[in-house]
Amino acid sequence: MSEFQEFSHSHPSGTPRWVGLAVGVLGSLSVIGLGLGWTAFSQSKSLEQATLASKQANDALSQRLAKEDDINQQLQSDVKVVTDKLNLTQGELIAARKQNKNATTAVDKKVDNLATSVKAELANKASTDDVNRLNGDVTGVKSDLDATKNSIQMARSEMGTLIARNHDEIDQLRHMGQRDYFEFTVQRKNGATKVGSIQIQLKDTNPKKNQYTITVVADDNNFEKKNRSVNEPIFFYTGGSRAALELVVNKVTKTSATGYLSAPKAAGAASASTATSGQ
Repeated sequence: MSEFQEFSHSHPSGTPRWVGLAVGVLGSLSVIGLGLGWTAFSQSKSLEQATLASKQANDALSQRLAKEDDINQQLQSDVKVVTDKLNLTQGELIAARKQNKNATTAVDKKVDNLATSVKAELANKASTDDVNRLNGDVTGVKSDLDATKNSIQMARSEMGTLIARNHDEIDQLRHMGQRDYFEFTVQRKNGATKVGSIQIQLKDTNPKKNQYTITVVADDNNFEKKNRSVNEPIFFYTGGSRAALELVVNKVTKTSATGYLSAPKAAGAASASTATSGQ
């Protein structure tokens, strides 16, 4: 019996040893798995952060590239504008140079032609005295022609006298020296005004019709001319002279009349006591 009990103590019952080893191995594997999982999680987190940072960097780079592209396009546009302006300026400069060259050529040609013409004329001229004499004759003829032309342009009265229409034509007639001319401006409110050897008084004016009414006082006698027209001569005689005086009004306003009195050169020496109206 004692041998049976000893045998029983030598081989006790319980969990096999390999189970503990397996549990240890599994625990170690679990720790290793947790370590690897944490490491993988950390790496995943880092990778996610790196990916986010890379995305942000890419976005920033894209925005910068877009901005740089806008700037580049603006610079290209500015360069195109400047280039166009430079081309236009260059074209204008070329045109100006061409025009200047053409103008210079034309001037040189004119100068050459003028020099040739002057040389030809000098070769055909006589002495300087002859040229001066010829110029004097031409000037005199020109003056005579101008005087004749001006005389033709002036109207003549039925008495044959030239009728001046303004101050310049009065001066032309005065320079001819055939008669004396007295210019005047009379006012309606001033009464009689002395003109030469007579007096005249303005009674009425009609600027719209260029008409006037005037009273002439000569040799203590007077006569009235009604509704006479501008530039229409009025003839009358004084001092028994056979040469008539001529009164012409060139312009009328509401209150005044402007014109001239034409008298023969010898009229100032005549004296008489009557004045007879002409027309």
